[in-house]
Amino acid sequence: MGDDLKTSDKILLAAIDLMAEKGYDGTTTKEIAAAAGVNEVTLFRHFGTKQKLLEAAFHRYHYAEEMTKLFAESLNGDLYADLLLVSRTYHRLMNRNRKLLNIARKGSSSLPEAVYQEAGRHPKQLRDLLTEYLVTMSEQGKAAVSNPQMQAMSFMWMNYGAFFSDLNAEGVAQENLLEEFIQESVKLFARALTP
Repeated sequence: MGDDLKTSDKILLAAIDLMAEKGYDGTTTKEIAAAAGVNEVTLFRHFGTKQKLLEAAFHRYHYAEEMTKLFAESLNGDLYADLLLVSRTYHRLMNRNRKLLNIARKGSSSLPEAVYQEAGRHPKQLRDLLTEYLVTMSEQGKAAVSNPQMQAMSFMWMNYGAFFSDLNAEGVAQENLLEEFIQESVKLFARALTP
């Protein structure tokens, strides 16, 4: 963690690293503060509680805002190219947030409900963005959409499944395999929706 990071970011990143390794319950605020190079009072001043700290981590480092910006600024109305960009961006962001996502997956019985609500906000936002996109493409005659929300969810589940499979293991061969999967699956998906 570089000196150019704000204190709150140092604390959040330290929390993510420790909780990914030791779990939510196994990580203390004292350990987080020490790893961030601050005292525990500073952690509490910034976040109040360990729960609020983890909620803030999901808010700041997950993908809803970046995906919203992508949909607003980078899609051009070409179904295949747009979905390819969405899929590649999704995998890049999910890989960047791998530790954070593993905290949510591993902590299923011990994480506070508010943490799950914040974590769940991101896929709901992406579902809404994809649904709206598919409706727009249908209205423009560029996609044959029968159930836009279900089709958006199918696209997301396809990518989510690939993310949590061996396709996202590290290494050049795996990166090539993931890219091949993204291209082929988006091609099939776009072909199915093309009028």
